[in-house]
Amino acid sequence: MLLIDQAVLVIVDVQGRLAQMMYARDRLFDNLQRLVKGAQALAVPILLTEQNPTRMGETIPELRALLKDVPAIAKLSFGCAGDPAFLSQLDATGRQQVLLAGIESHVCMYQTVAQLVGKSFQVQVVADAVSSRTEDNYRLGLERMRTAGASLTSVESALFELMQTAAHPAFKTVLGIVK
Repeated sequence: MLLIDQAVLVIVDVQGRLAQMMYARDRLFDNLQRLVKGAQALAVPILLTEQNPTRMGETIPELRALLKDVPAIAKLSFGCAGDPAFLSQLDATGRQQVLLAGIESHVCMYQTVAQLVGKSFQVQVVADAVSSRTEDNYRLGLERMRTAGASLTSVESALFELMQTAAHPAFKTVLGIVK
C-alpha cells in the first residue's frame, strides 16, 4: 500500500523523438501529466531522469511545463539506480516507496525496477503511464517488472491509494485531475 509520506514519484526518460514513437503515445502523455499533477497536489516528491540528453533530447514539453522546478538527472546507465546522482537524490527524499512511470518498459524501466528492488525499495509501476515502441515490448516489460518484484498500478489507483480517504484535503483537486 502506498503511503503519502513514504512515496516518491520517478519519471524515467520521457524525452525527445523516442517519446514520440511510443505505443499508445497519446494515452501515455495524458496519463503522465495526470500523474504529475496528482503527485504535485499531494506534495509527493518527484524525480525526473533523462537518458543521455545530449543525444536523446530533453523531456517532452508537456511534462517539462509541469516540472519547471524539478531538475532532470542526466544519466547514461539504463537503470536509474545505476547512476550515483540519481541514488543520491532518491536517498535525500528519505522515501522507501517508488512510484515509477516512463519509458521504455522493457529497458530502462525494467532495469530500474530490478535495481531498486535489489536495494530494498518498494516499487509500484504505473502501468498506464509506461510504454515502449511496440506493444509487445511494453507488455513484456510489465511482466518482467512484476516478476522482478514490482507491483503494478494505474494513475487513478495510485493517487487514490495515496489519499486513502475522500476526506483528504486534495481529494477534489485529484478527482478533477483523473476525471
